[in-house]
Amino acid sequence: MSVSAWSMITAALSRTRSRPSMSRSRRAGQSIFSWPMRIAQHNMQFEPFVLVAPAGAYVSFPNLDDVRHQVYSFSQAGQFELRLYGHEQSRSVQFRNVGVVALGCNIHDGMSAYIYVVDTPFAMKTGADGVADITGAPNGAATLRIWHPYLRTAGNIVERPITIGPTRRTEAVQVRLRAAPDRGHGY
Repeated sequence: MSVSAWSMITAALSRTRSRPSMSRSRRAGQSIFSWPMRIAQHNMQFEPFVLVAPAGAYVSFPNLDDVRHQVYSFSQAGQFELRLYGHEQSRSVQFRNVGVVALGCNIHDGMSAYIYVVDTPFAMKTGADGVADITGAPNGAATLRIWHPYLRTAGNIVERPITIGPTRRTEAVQVRLRAAPDRGHGY
């Protein structure tokens, strides 16, 4: 299944009746969560700006800057604080709860990023072309969820019921985003 949307939007599928097993997920022949579970501090920004992570994942926070950072979140889905740490040091946090984890740095207010924690193996971020190719989802009724921190909807999320069949299907979804704050990076 393909999801067409704006660049760096998160798309997720979930079954309406039962949850698929995380361990049996696939994306083009590999685990759908094949990207690194990390958000680096680099050039006084978090990279990537949005990370999709499965519930229970450990996410590392390496500091690649020559200055110290103090990473934190007050989000209900994952409150934490990583006390000051310096260049080439790293810390990790486990995210058990599903939801959005907004990140900041107590020292550098312009730094922000998000972790979208999901309970489905069928989730990913769109590429620069605005397409997320989600494969391997079981046939049947499902809910397509599209999330972005600047999406112009309640909770920054769009949900759409869909039916997954045996043939490839493209689901085109157009969304409107609020302007990003001027923090030295785009989406």
